Amino acid sequence: MPRDLVTTLDARFSMDGAAPTSWPEARRVLEEAGTYWVTTVRRDGRPHVTTLQAVWDGDALHFLCGPTEQKTKNLEDNRSCILTTGCNDFDEGLDVVVEGEAVRITDDARLRVLAEAWETKYGPAWHFNVREGTFRQAAGLPGGEEAPAYVFEVAPVKAFGFRKGFGKDGQGSQTRWRWEEQA
Repeated sequence: MPRDLVTTLDARFSMDGAAPTSWPEARRVLEEAGTYWVTTVRRDGRPHVTTLQAVWDGDALHFLCGPTEQKTKNLEDNRSCILTTGCNDFDEGLDVVVEGEAVRITDDARLRVLAEAWETKYGPAWHFNVREGTFRQAAGLPGGEEAPAYVFEVAPVKAFGFRKGFGKDGQGSQTRWRWEEQA
């Protein structure tokens, strides 16, 4: 079902006269970033945050992790997560935060498309074979064994854009995007 995008500027956290950031600009940040942070929730309710790579494909972010990693264990119990990217500069740039549910992708045809996107974005060192619903990469394991990695998709439900520039150009702002199901 198609989703409508609702964009709002939060005046409480925006400079006077600042305009909302467009979703295409925020999506470009998500497409081009090299590093992301994912936040998941442990079984006992404590947050877990770690850095990773991601690719934007279609209308969603995709990330990967090993079957025994903490974030994978967390997602087994609670699929809610947040992906964040941006820069560490206070006076310029755009930070983007995406909220959604991580859904594991197991279709080999879809995974091959994503494997190609990974290699295109991150280079030949990030070449993955696809088999049995997972990415496979020889990770220096004995006998050339391939380590499996799960691929998760996060379609944004809500996202925030934090435009820097509070001290420099006076354009600092906070934009919120929400996706609503069409009736």
